[in-house]
Amino acid sequence: MAIRRQTLVLTTLLTPVTLFLGVFFLLPLLIIALFSFLTPGLYGGVEWAFYHWNYGRIFGWADDILEVYEPIYLQILMRSLGFAALTALLCLLLCYPVAFWVSRLPSRWRMLFLFLITLPFFSSLIVRLYAWLLILKPSGILNTVLISVGVISEPLEILYTPAAVVLGMVYVMVPFMFLPLYSAVDNLDRALIEASMDLGATRLQTFVKVVLPQTLPGILGGAVIVFIPSVGNFIVPDVLGGAKGLMIGNLVEQQFLSARNWPFGSALSMIVMAVVLAVLLGSMAFAKRKGGQNA
Repeated sequence: MAIRRQTLVLTTLLTPVTLFLGVFFLLPLLIIALFSFLTPGLYGGVEWAFYHWNYGRIFGWADDILEVYEPIYLQILMRSLGFAALTALLCLLLCYPVAFWVSRLPSRWRMLFLFLITLPFFSSLIVRLYAWLLILKPSGILNTVLISVGVISEPLEILYTPAAVVLGMVYVMVPFMFLPLYSAVDNLDRALIEASMDLGATRLQTFVKVVLPQTLPGILGGAVIVFIPSVGNFIVPDVLGGAKGLMIGNLVEQQFLSARNWPFGSALSMIVMAVVLAVLLGSMAFAKRKGGQNA
């Protein structure tokens, strides 16, 4: 009787979430997957006829009559993956030492710093990105300061470059990396670190053998949380990158809104989803293997 009651309670709690995800996530995803194999409409939309050339335009089996293979699409995809990986790496390098520093602060200062980390969420992302326009443009704050102190003699061309895109994404994604890292660092078993030092291990050996394995879940979690939204990001490249910073998210947006080629935009979206799924499965397999080794 108790088991049946627990099952009933669990079903009651999970049903609303399951229905919500099914209606607002799985159903739109199935529609996008279906559209990716349909014929583009002459004036937008779709025609209900099977059409695999949408993927052919990307991967090279286009018919060269109605559809032409363009390597630029794969280049944009690889650029997006590279930008996302670089963003995750830079966020990790920035946040990892800071997480250790914050974890050693007194409780009140620790709470203040955590509040400051989440403070950007209280303002609009668009407003924050346009503030970066004022900083990075040729007549902006950064170039004005550097010229005034004599570091440079002419303005740096940072805005509308890949560097500006990566800088903007790092700025946006830092809180998403810091919070999982801080949680992992805060839960470190300090006794193991002290035991390692007492047994004669160097700081480097202690870090590699003791600290890194314990914080690895936070590193993986933060990297995945940063990498996945960075791959499909289109707001930051649109504001800070221009044509030189075009990413796969911008391409999907253009296909749906400007070109009105919904099937091709759907095909690009499914490729991004496949990349995201591969990253998730790979990170889960890696974490499981490392967890088994540590056990």
